[in-house]
Amino acid sequence: MIDENFKLEELKILEEVYRGAIPELKFNSTFELLVSVILSAQCTDKRVNQVTAILFPLANTPEKILQLGQARIEEIIRPCGYFRAKAKHIIATSEILIRDYGGEVPADFDELVKLPGVGRKTANVVTSVAFKNPAIAVDTHVFRLANRMKLAEGSTPLEVERGLQKIIPREKWSDAHHWLIWHGREICKSRNPKCDECPLKNICPSSKIK
Repeated sequence: MIDENFKLEELKILEEVYRGAIPELKFNSTFELLVSVILSAQCTDKRVNQVTAILFPLANTPEKILQLGQARIEEIIRPCGYFRAKAKHIIATSEILIRDYGGEVPADFDELVKLPGVGRKTANVVTSVAFKNPAIAVDTHVFRLANRMKLAEGSTPLEVERGLQKIIPREKWSDAHHWLIWHGREICKSRNPKCDECPLKNICPSSKIK
């Protein structure tokens, strides 16, 4: 069982290293952010940015998405993978936003998760980044690091999310989400983590450097 003070020390180090970290996704509106996060499922943010650099100049509102049409959207977003399902979700979400929300993305978490292609992770990202409400979105990086570092062990993203919420002060939820993501991308990779370069190498319970 990992002591709570030990977990807080890990978080303190991450905060010092990644203070000020921001999302890698590039967007200029809440709708663009929503579409980008939908596209990011099973895809890197770098690839999403390459795709949205083509998509958004053509269609960056729900109305323009519908005008562009599914076939053209599928063609553009193909590099992101699962392009047919993602195009379908983006179009269906755009229709709902126009019909029920005046073309605007709702700020309420429960309303967000009703949108096609929007699960807890996507809703938490939009809630946190666009609307500045504390949230911890558990993607593959956050899930992996929370378990490796014993910050919040769990077999599901929801278990990890709840565990992180208990150990991290609420006002730091959104920032900590970015600390974990960037550490997962840069150092604590899924395969061959760079333990020798890790600022946590002397305290991480999974470190190969002891």
